[in-house]
Amino acid sequence: MSDLSRPVGPKIIAVANQKGGVGKTTTTINLAAALAESGKRVLVVDLDPQGNASTGLGIDVEDREYTTYELLLEDITLDKVVLKTETPGLHIVPATVDLSSADLELISNEKRSFLLHDALRQTQMDSYAFDYILIDCPPSLNLLTVNAMIAAHSVLVPLQSEFFALEGLSQLMLTIREVRQSGNKDLRIEGVVLTMYDQRNNLSQQVEQDARANLGELVYQTVIPRNVRVSEAPSFSMPVLSYDSGSKGAKAYRDLAQEILVNGVI
Repeated sequence: MSDLSRPVGPKIIAVANQKGGVGKTTTTINLAAALAESGKRVLVVDLDPQGNASTGLGIDVEDREYTTYELLLEDITLDKVVLKTETPGLHIVPATVDLSSADLELISNEKRSFLLHDALRQTQMDSYAFDYILIDCPPSLNLLTVNAMIAAHSVLVPLQSEFFALEGLSQLMLTIREVRQSGNKDLRIEGVVLTMYDQRNNLSQQVEQDARANLGELVYQTVIPRNVRVSEAPSFSMPVLSYDSGSKGAKAYRDLAQEILVNGVI
């Protein structure tokens, strides 16, 4: 069970954007791999019923006996649900489509918004000595995403470098504000990372200008390029840092990890 008096554990970051196709899972996988490559111990919590983060880190569906569904809704020990990946120092709590029914089951639970918060603060978590926990949120602002935000210290927002990119951000910011008022007053925005960026494209440049003008220092200096190696890596069930370590995509995620390591002290 959770012990709220224990020392501060890993830094917990929810990777969230209610809009699909913005590079959320790709960012979770590759940022986690880059942090692990830097010597940090990292846990990815796959909170998306599609389970793409699990697949992208090489966890076959038949190996997902226990998942985030059990972590949230059943009294399960962490050693059953935390799996090693092929990347040294990187672990994952996988997900399956079972998680899609969790929202309905959470409704009747009086602690429904705090289940992930408590699960990630079990005393057993100390034995893993994680430095970072990255939560891959579903592409919607549902109870699962609220659980992630209440569990997290901060929210990392991937922002696609395309038209209307900033429009959906207002609803996400509103949800963060509501979570601060209702369950996690210390929640902050870790940063906004521009993804699928094409420096030859005037639209990408315009989105970057608008984002920096509106959000200022919240926008990371690092931008994630539109890169074929980043797109290919998930089909081989590995981060781009393993698939093509010298690619522009791998370099960008290493740079993003360094920005977070330098600026991300709790």
